Amino acid sequence: MPFMRDVYIVDGARSPFLKAKGKPGVFSASDLAVNAGKELLQRQPFSPGEIDEVVIGCVMPSPDEANIGRVIALRLGCGKTVPAWTVQRNCASGMQSLDSAAKDIASGRHDLVLAGGTEAMSRAPLMFNEGYTNWIAGLMGAKGFKNKLKAWTQFRPSYLKPIITLLRGLTDPLVNLSMGQTAENLAYRFNITREQMDQFSIESHQFAAAGQDNHHFAEILPAFGTTGDFYLNDDGIRRDSSMEKLATLKPFFDKKFGSVTAGNSSQVSDGAALLLLASKDAVKKYGLPVLARIVDVQWAGVDPAEMGLGPVYATHKLLRQQNLQMEDIDYWEINEAFAAQVLGCLRAWESDEYCQKNLGLDRALGTIDRSRLNVDGGAIAIGHPVGASGARIVLHLVDVLRRKNAKKGIATICIGGGQGGAMLIENVSEV
Repeated sequence: MPFMRDVYIVDGARSPFLKAKGKPGVFSASDLAVNAGKELLQRQPFSPGEIDEVVIGCVMPSPDEANIGRVIALRLGCGKTVPAWTVQRNCASGMQSLDSAAKDIASGRHDLVLAGGTEAMSRAPLMFNEGYTNWIAGLMGAKGFKNKLKAWTQFRPSYLKPIITLLRGLTDPLVNLSMGQTAENLAYRFNITREQMDQFSIESHQFAAAGQDNHHFAEILPAFGTTGDFYLNDDGIRRDSSMEKLATLKPFFDKKFGSVTAGNSSQVSDGAALLLLASKDAVKKYGLPVLARIVDVQWAGVDPAEMGLGPVYATHKLLRQQNLQMEDIDYWEINEAFAAQVLGCLRAWESDEYCQKNLGLDRALGTIDRSRLNVDGGAIAIGHPVGASGARIVLHLVDVLRRKNAKKGIATICIGGGQGGAMLIENVSEV
């Protein structure tokens, strides 16, 4: 169904994406969003309190940021009367926030919404295991000195082995596979070689480095810490990446037979991306510039063991709904969860057999010219803070369309648990 009212992207900004370095990062998830959001809102002709709603995607908010959308709204000065909420759709949480905001504008409920996503993956907590939890429960419930002493004697050193929530969260509980193992499945299914994955990864770093050199990341705003430290750019881009260096890395998820390494996977990162969405009424009321129009958003489910193919199905639904062909799309942003995942999607779209069997088509859906895909690199070089990536690829696609004077673009993302999301945006400057 088309939106009942047009929904426009009028501005946006993001933080630098900061690679996790083995310890908690400088910023919490709300810190990252507030750093990006403060200047974004300061440059608007309306006050933060005139925003109708704030919607934020986040997968792992800290215990102090339970409804992180509300925390961010209040910290940005939106005031107590502006409602805010948090959405979670794993890797697509940032895109889901945009979809939720767009539907509220399209339905007439709101006219001006701040939406996006944030994640501080480096701050993913450690949890006590079940043994420790049960022991603590027994100790706390013991009455009297003798019973408490008995409870103490039941402690075992193994109880101190923590659960690494980041690894647990990136493992699908139904198929018992990590996200990296699902990428290995795609590599095997589509006969994607280690060399092809590594080559794609090098290109991601090269494109991102060129993007930095050519000032193609104008959406990034500096992030300032409380101790005087500051960050201006994405810090995970490896300008010296080479086939020789990547070849030295061992497979991480299937150590004996695999091909997916840390080098051809997305980076664990901290970051935030925010966009301002507006109706035609809000654009006219405040005299807002129009950067793009959100045309449609589609979601699809796939086998969790092949979760990386989510964009294949979501994009097919989107194109079918809009009566478009792949060649009608000028530029693409596909979130680079893994090189094998992106390459698997490309091969599925290009395969007559796959599209006939799985999409019900007469022939292959089509191909994407590499020069029109992730033209400034992707998550392998830039990073993949899971709550923010869906918003980042949309925000950057807006810039690409305007820079290239192109009309249509699709941002699409795979989702842990076996889903895919795709958003079609159109380069427009007037309502």
